[in-house]
Amino acid sequence: MASADDLSDEANWRGGFYELSLDLGAADDHRAERALQALWRAADVHGCHDRLGLADSELSLAGLREHDHLCGTVTLPSGRRSVCGAFLTRYDEDDTDELELYLPMGALARTDRRIGGFPFSPGSGPETLRWRADLDRWLAGIATAVHTQVPLRRAHIGFELDDHSIATGYAAILTPATDGLSYQPATT
Repeated sequence: MASADDLSDEANWRGGFYELSLDLGAADDHRAERALQALWRAADVHGCHDRLGLADSELSLAGLREHDHLCGTVTLPSGRRSVCGAFLTRYDEDDTDELELYLPMGALARTDRRIGGFPFSPGSGPETLRWRADLDRWLAGIATAVHTQVPLRRAHIGFELDDHSIATGYAAILTPATDGLSYQPATT
């Protein structure tokens, strides 16, 4: 039987990514490394490997740069285990860093039959909020934990996030508030 937490199973990495995007603000290597380590702790990621788990990696910005992505496994809110990964994007146009934690859809679909071919299959509309809500709240908790260590400018949660998905209510949004992060769940 196929396992959603097998790093070497290519099928786990197909179908796009459900992600938590952390806007770290101004580009800063020290801040990015602290955020990466806080993210790994908050998500309770097991292991730290290259993309297909073929080589162990140091949990550091240097390790992330060497492999482009760092991967491991996490326990989802459902109790099922899944592969996950992280990468950092440094935007030259405004000199900012964005750290992403992602869950590949191939693996997620193996953990819950309701996910199916989301977002490309029938039944990928608002009814997906039934399974996405728990996942989004869990990812929001991770963002909140990271925020206590490395203040964030904002965070977003959803499938392959872009400006359209954020503007149309498809993504959950977290913004700084006086007592941590304010969470606005996805509505569509």
